[in-house]
Amino acid sequence: MYQPGTSPVHRVGAGPKLAILAVLGIALVVWPRWWVAVVGLVIVLAVALVARVRWRALARGLAPLAVLLIGIAAFQTWQRGWEVAVQVSVSLFALVLAGTVLTATTPGDRLVDLLVRGARPLARIGLKPEVFALAVSLMLRTIPALGEVFAEARDAARARGLEREPRAVLVPTAVRTVARAHAVGEALAARGLGE
Repeated sequence: MYQPGTSPVHRVGAGPKLAILAVLGIALVVWPRWWVAVVGLVIVLAVALVARVRWRALARGLAPLAVLLIGIAAFQTWQRGWEVAVQVSVSLFALVLAGTVLTATTPGDRLVDLLVRGARPLARIGLKPEVFALAVSLMLRTIPALGEVFAEARDAARARGLEREPRAVLVPTAVRTVARAHAVGEALAARGLGE
């Protein structure tokens, strides 16, 4: 989530940051080479350093992704070789880290305003830009929260000596995720946004 600051990255508007994120994503897809992914990650890490984002907060949000990426890298190494494994896993990590830096250096209301402006053409086909922006905003807030729910369930399983039992982590995570979705749905409906 947003971390107030005065760095040069904080002073760049939401539009240019989103455009840079899109260019990074396109570059990583158009040039699927392991070294391009590594260069992209180094650039994103440099931007994060300039932005002076809190690394502990980033690490907490990215830890579940790291576990997933290790699995992806192992599978890709086995199936297609180390170069593809590095390209895929580092590209994904660079993009998620770039998105995390974007949300850490841009106030949420500016992102929502940008999304509303960008979604105005959707009004022609009957979709409300404000509802679209709200949905994206909820998604951006929910993903880190789900990572925290997973980490808490994993820590609880570890405390009970069940760290090797997937059900001890997945069932509480699923139950809390559904409960959170239900609560968010009720809050939206109470405000008249569920129609």
